[in-house]
Amino acid sequence: MKQLFVVDPIEQINPSKDSSAALMQAAHRAAIEVWTCTPSDLQARGDKAWVVAKPVIPEPWITLHKSQSCPLVDFNCIWMRKDPPVDEAFLYATHLLEVAERDGVLVLNKPASLRAWNEKLGALRFSQLMAPTLVASRVGELASFAREYGEVVLKPLGGKGGQGVIRVANAAPGLEALLELVTDQESLPVMMQCFLPEVVNGDKRILIVNGNPLGAVNRRPKSGDFRSNLALGGAPEPTQLSAREQEICDELSPALKAEGLFFVGIDVIGGMLSEINVTSPTGIREIERLMDIPLADQVINLLLEKLS
Repeated sequence: MKQLFVVDPIEQINPSKDSSAALMQAAHRAAIEVWTCTPSDLQARGDKAWVVAKPVIPEPWITLHKSQSCPLVDFNCIWMRKDPPVDEAFLYATHLLEVAERDGVLVLNKPASLRAWNEKLGALRFSQLMAPTLVASRVGELASFAREYGEVVLKPLGGKGGQGVIRVANAAPGLEALLELVTDQESLPVMMQCFLPEVVNGDKRILIVNGNPLGAVNRRPKSGDFRSNLALGGAPEPTQLSAREQEICDELSPALKAEGLFFVGIDVIGGMLSEINVTSPTGIREIERLMDIPLADQVINLLLEKLS
């Protein structure tokens, strides 16, 4: 069996923290042949998709072999785990992967769903599980929402890892000027949500695999910040799912499975759904370390069941 991982340049990956590295190593332990490439290595020849990829030995990290050109149908499964932004290059890569998908190759996550599920907007399908939310470009509408809820959080729709997320009070001087800035003079929509003070206790990342919540990690904000993202200094803590969080997972599961979203990371604050991360969700290493479970191996086992 062969699996291809489409990722950022592998030399830039930190294997002690990276979920893609964890999955590669688990695949290797399952006697699966592991290959890697970047989106730039994908190509089409006529009606067939090809790739220039490297076979790798990921454990211990990492032995790279010589690049080879081969058709994507040579692989049993392709993991698309390029980090955001979801830009033109990312979108074109999903179209090339769709060519392989039409030829019967399993692509995770499903290319069409990677395009359709913006990691902020995708959660709106389950708005009843979220804090009050507005997505808009018009300053007047956003300012009115902020006045209604008193304290809000602004999120750029294309952001990642908490970058560009702003907490602002309705009484803040220059609110309209700030909104003009983040909407690029009302030309770009942004997400505005009611601020959840429970974030001081953490933002829970839950990994849902083939519709099943396999593990979770609580991320507590560092002192002086409300953002709990690990990339911004949030501290990971062991945790268990509450009854409310299990309910959220159960409600999301049918839609995720139906749309080919095999490996998903959702964020929950104070019992409220915040985001649904589908491009390259992280958290495996932290969950494995804090909860003492072989999560990556469990993911690969579920994948092998799906492929059988």
